[in-house]
Amino acid sequence: MAFASPAGASIPIHVDTRPEPKDLSHHLSRATKSREASAVKVFYKYFAIPGIAQLAGGLPSNDYFLFDTIGAKIAFPNRWQPTPNRPVDPPSLDDSSLSAARLNGTSSRQSDAVTVPHSSAQTNPLRKVDIATALQYGTAQGYPPLYRFLREFTQTTLHPNCPYKGGPEIILTCGNTDGFSKTLLAFSNEWSVEKDWIRDRESILCEKFAFMTAIQTAKPRGLNVVPVEVDEEGMRHDGPGGLRDILENWDYSRGKLPHLMYTVTVGQNPTSGVLSLQRRRDIYALCSKYDVLIVEDDPYWYLQFPSATARNTTTVSDPLNVSFNPNIEMFANAEPRPDGWKSSGFKYLDSLVPSYINIDTDGRVIRLDTFSKIVAPGCRLGWLSAQPAFVERILRITETSTAQPSGLVQSMVAEVLLGQDEADAKSPPAQDKGALRQGWEFTGWVRWLEGLRGNYERRMNVMCQILESGNQLVKTGRRNSISSIVSVDLNADEWEVVEKTQMYSFEWPVGGMFIWVRLHFETHSLYPLFRRSSTEGLDRFSRALWVWLTKKPYLVLVAPGTMFSPTPEVAAKEGWQYFRLCFAAVDEEQIAPISQRFADAIAAFWKIKDPKVIEDLLQENAESEKMPAKAAWVPLIGIC
Repeated sequence: MAFASPAGASIPIHVDTRPEPKDLSHHLSRATKSREASAVKVFYKYFAIPGIAQLAGGLPSNDYFLFDTIGAKIAFPNRWQPTPNRPVDPPSLDDSSLSAARLNGTSSRQSDAVTVPHSSAQTNPLRKVDIATALQYGTAQGYPPLYRFLREFTQTTLHPNCPYKGGPEIILTCGNTDGFSKTLLAFSNEWSVEKDWIRDRESILCEKFAFMTAIQTAKPRGLNVVPVEVDEEGMRHDGPGGLRDILENWDYSRGKLPHLMYTVTVGQNPTSGVLSLQRRRDIYALCSKYDVLIVEDDPYWYLQFPSATARNTTTVSDPLNVSFNPNIEMFANAEPRPDGWKSSGFKYLDSLVPSYINIDTDGRVIRLDTFSKIVAPGCRLGWLSAQPAFVERILRITETSTAQPSGLVQSMVAEVLLGQDEADAKSPPAQDKGALRQGWEFTGWVRWLEGLRGNYERRMNVMCQILESGNQLVKTGRRNSISSIVSVDLNADEWEVVEKTQMYSFEWPVGGMFIWVRLHFETHSLYPLFRRSSTEGLDRFSRALWVWLTKKPYLVLVAPGTMFSPTPEVAAKEGWQYFRLCFAAVDEEQIAPISQRFADAIAAFWKIKDPKVIEDLLQENAESEKMPAKAAWVPLIGIC
């Protein structure tokens, strides 16, 4: 479609022919349906009218703000070196781009200077970044310049294949925990055993092992938490305990059929799984059939590791398999990229397994993004993406709760991304020598994300190599000649025997920050004793190992699997078998020695023959016979 310009030239007009998202307003909670726009904040749009005399709002004078300017030294976007965007087969531990040596001393530590002025001469509120506006009362949608940047980035670059008209709308949040809390307020009704019928109780689906802060947010609202079986990818759509099994055979004595799902699809916390696009399609089809909303918490989406895909792929041992189809575009998990899909404009982003939003034909996905893992957790800044009708309701919740994230943080991030405005060129920072500081824009921001992925992928490789080399207990010994068993005279008096005992196993994480280690307690000589001792015997055995790891000379703190068990049944049946290790949390130079200490500690524990040693370890924890309360583990879990 085109129209004629005054000069007669034909100018094309882009017409969005995608269908509108479905009306899913029946999912809204009673309170959310009744919310109205803030009576005060409806005035904000008038504040931008040039020359208007503002006597309506109770805004303090920006001349009296404490801060004259806000400044910081920041990294350049190319500080860290990227890693390859696709799996390399066969995997090579000698690949220089994945070398541990690249972690230290090879990247530039040069810094750039960023200053947010007190007042900008820019008149466009979508480009204006200054203290006068950022620290003033503002719109709940977010600081306009940052909101504009993230909205465009979300629609055109993160989710270019969103199938509904207009693409997702966004609203800024105080991180993903805040975004999820508001999502629960918007789409669930509180339920109380004292006053409500069981038939009215609502349920939320989640992975069998889940991010517990989210579960702890849901439980006080009376929601029934329903774990779904997982495998190495993440949530399963089929099989016993899979999503189809749960929804097709729902027990209505537990309450309503679940209409909410909480899921971490990349670097699943704690299992580190990355959900393939095909699995997403299978799960989405079930959610559409049974009318389930998908809350996609994705703080680790940018951290997908092709090198782990190569290590986990069974075909690498096949001499005929010399590459991962080099002529086919693929994601980091080696899954082919669909033909005809729009590109983000960046090879790195195109290599990442896409969000549910890219297949969200109904408009039933609420996605949570955060700056916690890509800028800093203390920023408490993120954004929520969903169909516009959903975001409008969450906007109403935000107006009467957090209002908006910190103006200090929003203005600094906006200044980094957008740069110094030309309207302020007459008074540049002295260190810039009169030159405008250019903003990162999309290109710089994506380069920063790509470099972060590179460094975390190198960390992952270092830890996984050491853990893999130490996962078996090797015993050697001498036996008498076996000539009595075989008739051949081998002219030897003794034979050396090598015995290997599998102590633990894990999948190399294809995404995220964690390694999910399964301890093979059944191979420990004391396992039968603790299995018979009591119903909690194996949990106690696992707890003893956890204490053992914290003792000298090992001094390693890991997160026990019971922390991530959404129900007591999951904790008792399987949670005790797992530990979660985070390769992102320690100094780079300590990754290798700490990983080795973990492996050494497991080997030493497996050599314990005296049950009294185990009991003594447990006695040290006698003050709290169970693990510390989950609230005390927040630093280990990692808020989003």
